[in-house]
Amino acid sequence: RGFGGSARPDLPAEAYGRAAQAAVVLAVLDALRIERAVLVGYDIGSGVAIQVARDAPQRVAGLALGNPMNPAAAALLLSPEHRGEFWYQDFHQLELATALIDGEPRSVAAYLRHFYRHWGHRQEPLGPEHLAALVRAYAEPGAFTASLQWYRSGSSSLPSAMAAARGAPPATPVTVPSAVVWGAADPLFPVSFLDGLDRILPGHGLTVLDDVGHFVPLEAPDALAAAVRGLLTSAGT
Repeated sequence: RGFGGSARPDLPAEAYGRAAQAAVVLAVLDALRIERAVLVGYDIGSGVAIQVARDAPQRVAGLALGNPMNPAAAALLLSPEHRGEFWYQDFHQLELATALIDGEPRSVAAYLRHFYRHWGHRQEPLGPEHLAALVRAYAEPGAFTASLQWYRSGSSSLPSAMAAARGAPPATPVTVPSAVVWGAADPLFPVSFLDGLDRILPGHGLTVLDDVGHFVPLEAPDALAAAVRGLLTSAGT
């Protein structure tokens, strides 16, 4: 909800948060009459997929995740040498973000291009055609602001890390079968952010790709597809 070409209803920010997004996924499974599924997600999508597995583990045959959000890495995320990487999450809280970017194709293109160049490593899949398609989706009036609602709901990695730093109870483990594909050349979630992931996803399988950045589904689709196939095979699907 709220990302890309998805619906963006006029709802409070919490309707775009983690729990609400997980409910949307479950509603889609219900509409398609799918009892159990392997869920695939990366970054924000990983947080939603993990939440679905917490809320309805009987519906999840497995999780295939690319560079997932890891609450156990809170101390690393908030460290002085890394905190600056998450400046955009503070920016997204401001109405200034909407005023400067929403509905302005050149501004949308410049903003997204920055992240592709900075976070991506294999640049070929992130080229002009892909960026142009993304800009078309996010340059529609209201589309960029809708995508900010996830951050304004308090569901992004920064609020989660701050809550952990204040002594909030640790997230409960998710015990469904999980396969993680990690791009080690990601400056946002470097490979050190794997620390403690086994407390969130005990027994997960792990593939680390040294020459892949943040955009795992685009930069390493074959590796993510292999993770999905492995989970489907294990589930007997």
